[in-house]
Amino acid sequence: MVLNKSIKEIINGYRDKEFSPVEIVQEYLNQAKTLNPKINAFITINEKKAIQQAEKSEKKIMAGEDLGALEGIPISYKDSIDTKGILTTNGSAIHQERVPDSNADIVKLLQAEGAVNVGKTNMFEFGFGITSKNSFYGDIINPWNANVTAGGSSGGSAVAVAANLCMGSIGTDTAGSIRVPSSCCGVVGLKPTHNLINMQGIPLSNTLDHLGPIARNVGDLAAIMEAITKIPFGKDCIGDIRGMRIGVPKQYFNDLMDSNVMKYYYTAISTLENLGAVIIEIDVPVNEDPRELAHIIATSEVGYVHRELIQSSLHQYSVGAKKTFEKSRTISAHAYIDGLHKRVQKTREITQFFESVDIIVTPTIPVAPTNIDQVELMVAGELVSVEECFIRYTCLFNITGHPALSIPCGLYNNTIPIGLQLIANHHREDLLIKTAYSFEQSSLLDFYSSRMELVRS
Repeated sequence: MVLNKSIKEIINGYRDKEFSPVEIVQEYLNQAKTLNPKINAFITINEKKAIQQAEKSEKKIMAGEDLGALEGIPISYKDSIDTKGILTTNGSAIHQERVPDSNADIVKLLQAEGAVNVGKTNMFEFGFGITSKNSFYGDIINPWNANVTAGGSSGGSAVAVAANLCMGSIGTDTAGSIRVPSSCCGVVGLKPTHNLINMQGIPLSNTLDHLGPIARNVGDLAAIMEAITKIPFGKDCIGDIRGMRIGVPKQYFNDLMDSNVMKYYYTAISTLENLGAVIIEIDVPVNEDPRELAHIIATSEVGYVHRELIQSSLHQYSVGAKKTFEKSRTISAHAYIDGLHKRVQKTREITQFFESVDIIVTPTIPVAPTNIDQVELMVAGELVSVEECFIRYTCLFNITGHPALSIPCGLYNNTIPIGLQLIANHHREDLLIKTAYSFEQSSLLDFYSSRMELVRS
């Protein structure tokens, strides 16, 4: 069985002629066709073109040519990412027949490295929400537990990776849309430094949008990042974080936290300390809820991006999208510009913390993944919306542009993953990968075995 092999192992297997790209890609396509009717991770399975791409990779191998960093590796793309000649719906009925005539920059880049596009993943309509609901293409189902949310808006990408329908997926993150579903689905997701990866072809909120990979493990995530950026992140997959300074916030990021999440969070901190990291408590004064600032910026920009479609096709949007556009019209230019100024200030404040610590660690979301239809919940005696709760710990780093990674840190009730968020200074993804890899090797190998058994069941 090859579905449990890493990207590095697959590439080495190609070089040694143990198996071929066509064999590997076909196995993943078979897995996708078998499981997708149950979990709805893909809107489009790209079988014919994927096999054609795999055949090209196979010819390169047989001819002894240099291989791309992801040669013959099956990956997927969130359906908001433009793919030439392939249906790209944005999870919306408005684009149910939209076929782009060009690729987004990220697609061009990964295709040049030999990556095979096995499909376009399901998502919350236009990325407007943080859950796995989609009224047009059907809800995305968490393979760990069909009753709980898979998170969003890149929920299909996280589910496709968790269920082994591909070896990695490219998602987008405006307030937590890579990290939240990665946490809910027990996979590794990275929101890189703002603008490290070109966002051309994926518009939502230019100020807050980020593009990044979701993978089954840290090594695979590093391999995808290395292919995208040409930065050798693979060398950071070493199990040594002795002396790493880990900042643990004393405010906000431990407020309104579910007791179950708190247990796994503090266990993870103890694990990092046992691995040789130095734990440092830090004051993170949050004088203004970052969610309010994120809403002002994102809602303003979303309304602008969609202005033409609003004029022509408003009736085809979901109720939630229409409410977003109503809010957009009420935000003044002064409020928006003030928000941009506050963004600069908050970026400066967070950056200063990295003078005294290397990494900041928080839970990814304050609670365990909720019921798929749940809209409100009680946390520490306070009734809050699921959407506002889920982005509480993530959206600040979209505002500031700092890289942030979500990695599993526990399995509540044996079927509900819990995520740990790691944050670093701008362009220090290497520290995130190094810390995550060390934690993974010490704590997650049994977790990964459980995830593989989940796929087989």
